Parts: sequence; structure tokens; C-alpha cells
Amino acid sequence: MKGIILAAGKGTRLYPITLPVCKPLLPVYDKPLIYYPLSVLMNAGIRDIMVITPPEDTKPFEDLLSDGSRFGINICYKEQPVQRGIADAFILAEEFIGDDCCCLALGDNIFYGSGFRKKLRDAKGYCAKGAAIFGYYVPDPRPFGVVEFSSDGTALSIEEKPKHPKSNYIVPGLYFYDNQVVSIAKNIQPSARGELEITSVNNAYLAEGTLHVIPLESEFSWFDAGTADSLYDAAGHIRSAQRSGKMIGCLEEIALHNQWITLDDLANSADSMSKTEYGKYLSNIVEDN
Repeated sequence: MKGIILAAGKGTRLYPITLPVCKPLLPVYDKPLIYYPLSVLMNAGIRDIMVITPPEDTKPFEDLLSDGSRFGINICYKEQPVQRGIADAFILAEEFIGDDCCCLALGDNIFYGSGFRKKLRDAKGYCAKGAAIFGYYVPDPRPFGVVEFSSDGTALSIEEKPKHPKSNYIVPGLYFYDNQVVSIAKNIQPSARGELEITSVNNAYLAEGTLHVIPLESEFSWFDAGTADSLYDAAGHIRSAQRSGKMIGCLEEIALHNQWITLDDLANSADSMSKTEYGKYLSNIVEDN
């Protein structure tokens, strides 16, 4: 399975913060925002990842992540010349996806919670034939894609930004698809706002009867870090959660757990950041092993 991070948004809801820097490079507590979707893909066992960036803005991402080798993964980059919607990511990444399944993570979405790694592996398993998305309860679902469920929990419909939502469950920015997603994305029509909507892709799978919606229970946390308030809230929640001693979105730790890097590799990363809390956390992992 290939992984894609769509990090090409202009971040207009965060102006003037994002005028000089791309939104996924902003700090969320002790890490860049892009670390969180990248950690999700790595926890799903995905090693080949394309980061889609704004035009002429790839270098800062390369400076941060390079080719991914220090995390035991392979990262390549692709610029999105014109913003045409989330589903455009599959068209841009067609050659990269090849004959594989793929997972798309939005560059400004943060997920964490107990047991999430298993849910990711379950979602990945549905993609031999079909697609898997998640359902997350929010008090006001109107700004999102909203899932309508039957009494037995089967997904009946998905509406993009409805004025009158049929449920409080929205589809957060993480999607697993089989290989036909590229042809589906190529054949959907732009919405009224001129974008290739991810909801149109999901509805194509729903019409086929091959869309699986996995609910995320109350112990899971999700943030769309696209506004100043949500960015601030996400940083506070991560800071509070990490008081337990377990870091969220630590790429080196995930890589070690997946046996993609060695303890010596992790120790080298710890040494390079020895004056930071992040580096000290990595040093503690070395000492514990």
C-alpha cells in the first residue's frame, strides 16, 4: 500500500500565520503538524509515501523530512500546481500509486487514541476490494462530510457540508482505497465550488456497496488543525496526553516498533536533538532497551 499526505493547502483560515510558512510545517506543541499524519501512515505499516506540496514550496518539507530514511521509510514529493480539491491527489499520484492500494491523509489532521494502530490495520485490510473511512462524532457536523447511518450501523449516504445534517458523524481526513480510486477520481465531476470532492469518491464506493465506515469511539481524539483555535486546542490536548509519559507522533519510536530502524539509528537521532525534550524522550527509549 502507498501513502499520500496532501499538504498543499494555502492555509487561508490561518492568515497571517501561514503567509510565510506552509500550514503542515507549523508547530503543534513539540512537533511540526505534518508529523501527525505521517505517524498515522507509519502506524498503518505504510513505508512508501508521497507528500503533495504547494507550488515551489517543496524545499522546506525536504529540509524537514528529507527522503524519510532516518525513519525507515521512503518519501517523495509532488507539487500541486492548482488546488482542485482533495480527490485531485489521486490523479497527481497516479504514477506513484501504480498497481497498489493507497491511503490518503490530510496534512492538517491529527488523530490519536488507544487502539488506533489496530483500527488502521483493519482499515487497510478492507482495501483488497473496496474502501474504508472513519466516522467521528462532532457537535456541529455542517462544515464537513457527514455520514448517515441505518439502525444497524450501515452507511446510507455521505453529504458534503450539508445545511441539515442527517447525523453528527463526520468523515475525518484519512481514507483507504483500492486501486480503482485513480479511475474514480478521474471520472468525478467538479462540485459547485469547482473542486474534485473526496465525498464524491466515497459515494462511488458506497454505490458499489464496498465502502466500510469504521466508527471512532469517544476515547479517540481528532483535530482539523486549520484554524487558530483548533491549532491551539490540538497543542493543548497533545501536551496533556503526553504527561502520561507516552509521546504522540514520535516517528522514530514508531519506526523502531515497526523494526524499520535499529536502536543505534534511534540513538543517533537522539544525539542530534539532545537539548530538546523530544531528544530526551528518544534517549529514554534507548536506555529502556
